[in-house]
Amino acid sequence: MRIRPCIDIHNGSVKQIVGSTLKDQSAVISMPRENFVAGKDASWYASLYREKDLPGGHIILLNRADDKENYEADVRQALGALSAYPGGMQIGGGIRPESADFWLSAGASHVIVTSYVFREGRIDEKNLEAMVSAAGRDRLVLDLSCRSCPDGLYRVVTDRWQVFTDFVISPGNLDELSSSCSEFLIHAADVEGKKGGVEKPLIGILGDWQKRTGFPVTYAGGVHDLKDLDEIRKASDGYLDVTVGSALDLFGGSLSLDDLTKACQ
Repeated sequence: MRIRPCIDIHNGSVKQIVGSTLKDQSAVISMPRENFVAGKDASWYASLYREKDLPGGHIILLNRADDKENYEADVRQALGALSAYPGGMQIGGGIRPESADFWLSAGASHVIVTSYVFREGRIDEKNLEAMVSAAGRDRLVLDLSCRSCPDGLYRVVTDRWQVFTDFVISPGNLDELSSSCSEFLIHAADVEGKKGGVEKPLIGILGDWQKRTGFPVTYAGGVHDLKDLDEIRKASDGYLDVTVGSALDLFGGSLSLDDLTKACQ
């Protein structure tokens, strides 16, 4: 089990947001619920992660590309972070085949995509092939963030986690999609940013699959104390990596990054 650090950028600032409250501005009048807004820029966080030897984290741009002013502010922050930790962090948020090389050349270890490869509620094979061709399978991470459904299944959600797809988080589906990427990043969107505990059924599914395959998966969502790490470790025999955001003292929470890293080791 490894800690995968995160840097979420919104309106040009490092933030921690309750994920389910982030919606397109045209769809909602209110702003997303913010747990934390940093006084330091993204490069400061990236430098800290580099100092503590925590590779494999992710930078996520939360503004849409057509929100030009805010998106460009996000990009400037992200470029600063990649410069501070070249090869140490992944990048996601509005990534397309035509922008993959830009981000990889800027220092990203991998590019992360979700919505581009899911269209009208299902996988777009053509778009997936285009991303694999542009980035290379070994440098592509698929974000399969999901929410639970009334039937008890977890389905991938796109477009600010508001649109359900028909892709179910199941062993067979993970087997098939793993041939097109090098890792999965999976946020439990229902608990993301709420610091109320992890999504145990989802962790069980991911842990069982990982114990069989050993394929890299990072889980995010709901971690608020060290007992949550025990849940994740037990479910996956330590294979499942984890991202912690709002609960960290770096982002206004109570967990120290050092304590978290030691607990994982």
